[in-house]
Amino acid sequence: MTELTAPVTRLFDTVASPEAAIAHFAGRLAVEADVSDVAAALDEGGSGFVLIDTRSDEAWAQGHVPGAVHLPRRRIAEEGTALVGPGTAVVVYCWGPGCNGATRSALEFARLGHPVKEMIGGFEYWVREGFAYETADGLEQLAADPLTNVGSTGLGGSPAVRVGGISCAC
Repeated sequence: MTELTAPVTRLFDTVASPEAAIAHFAGRLAVEADVSDVAAALDEGGSGFVLIDTRSDEAWAQGHVPGAVHLPRRRIAEEGTALVGPGTAVVVYCWGPGCNGATRSALEFARLGHPVKEMIGGFEYWVREGFAYETADGLEQLAADPLTNVGSTGLGGSPAVRVGGISCAC
């Protein structure tokens, strides 16, 4: 078997040991789920968790994941226990990767004693990956953005989907 090696660069002047890297990445997987994993769990039915949209009322009204419960982050400490039964697993999401509202919300639910995961990518990547979302007018769905969900067309097969007007106000 051929062993691949490369010269060490400045990038690796400071690097975690393999054991520390294992602990770090296993820890992240314990508290994060991507949108595809959440969609698959919801499709299985009886998912065993409550999906919480932690965005503002205005953002929720623009669109949200079907089946999600709306509870803005600022209200979790007050209303979370009444809304989600003790010990019930929770998955939270906010707008997208540029927003830490879901991280803050996950912390709030953990403080309330819930097993919790953050849906990384948030609502932005839910839509960009081509999953249906709910509005007051019913379900809507955009074509998957080929830069986030490479389908049979491959990268660059069609122009990127723009999700205009949907925003976060966490």
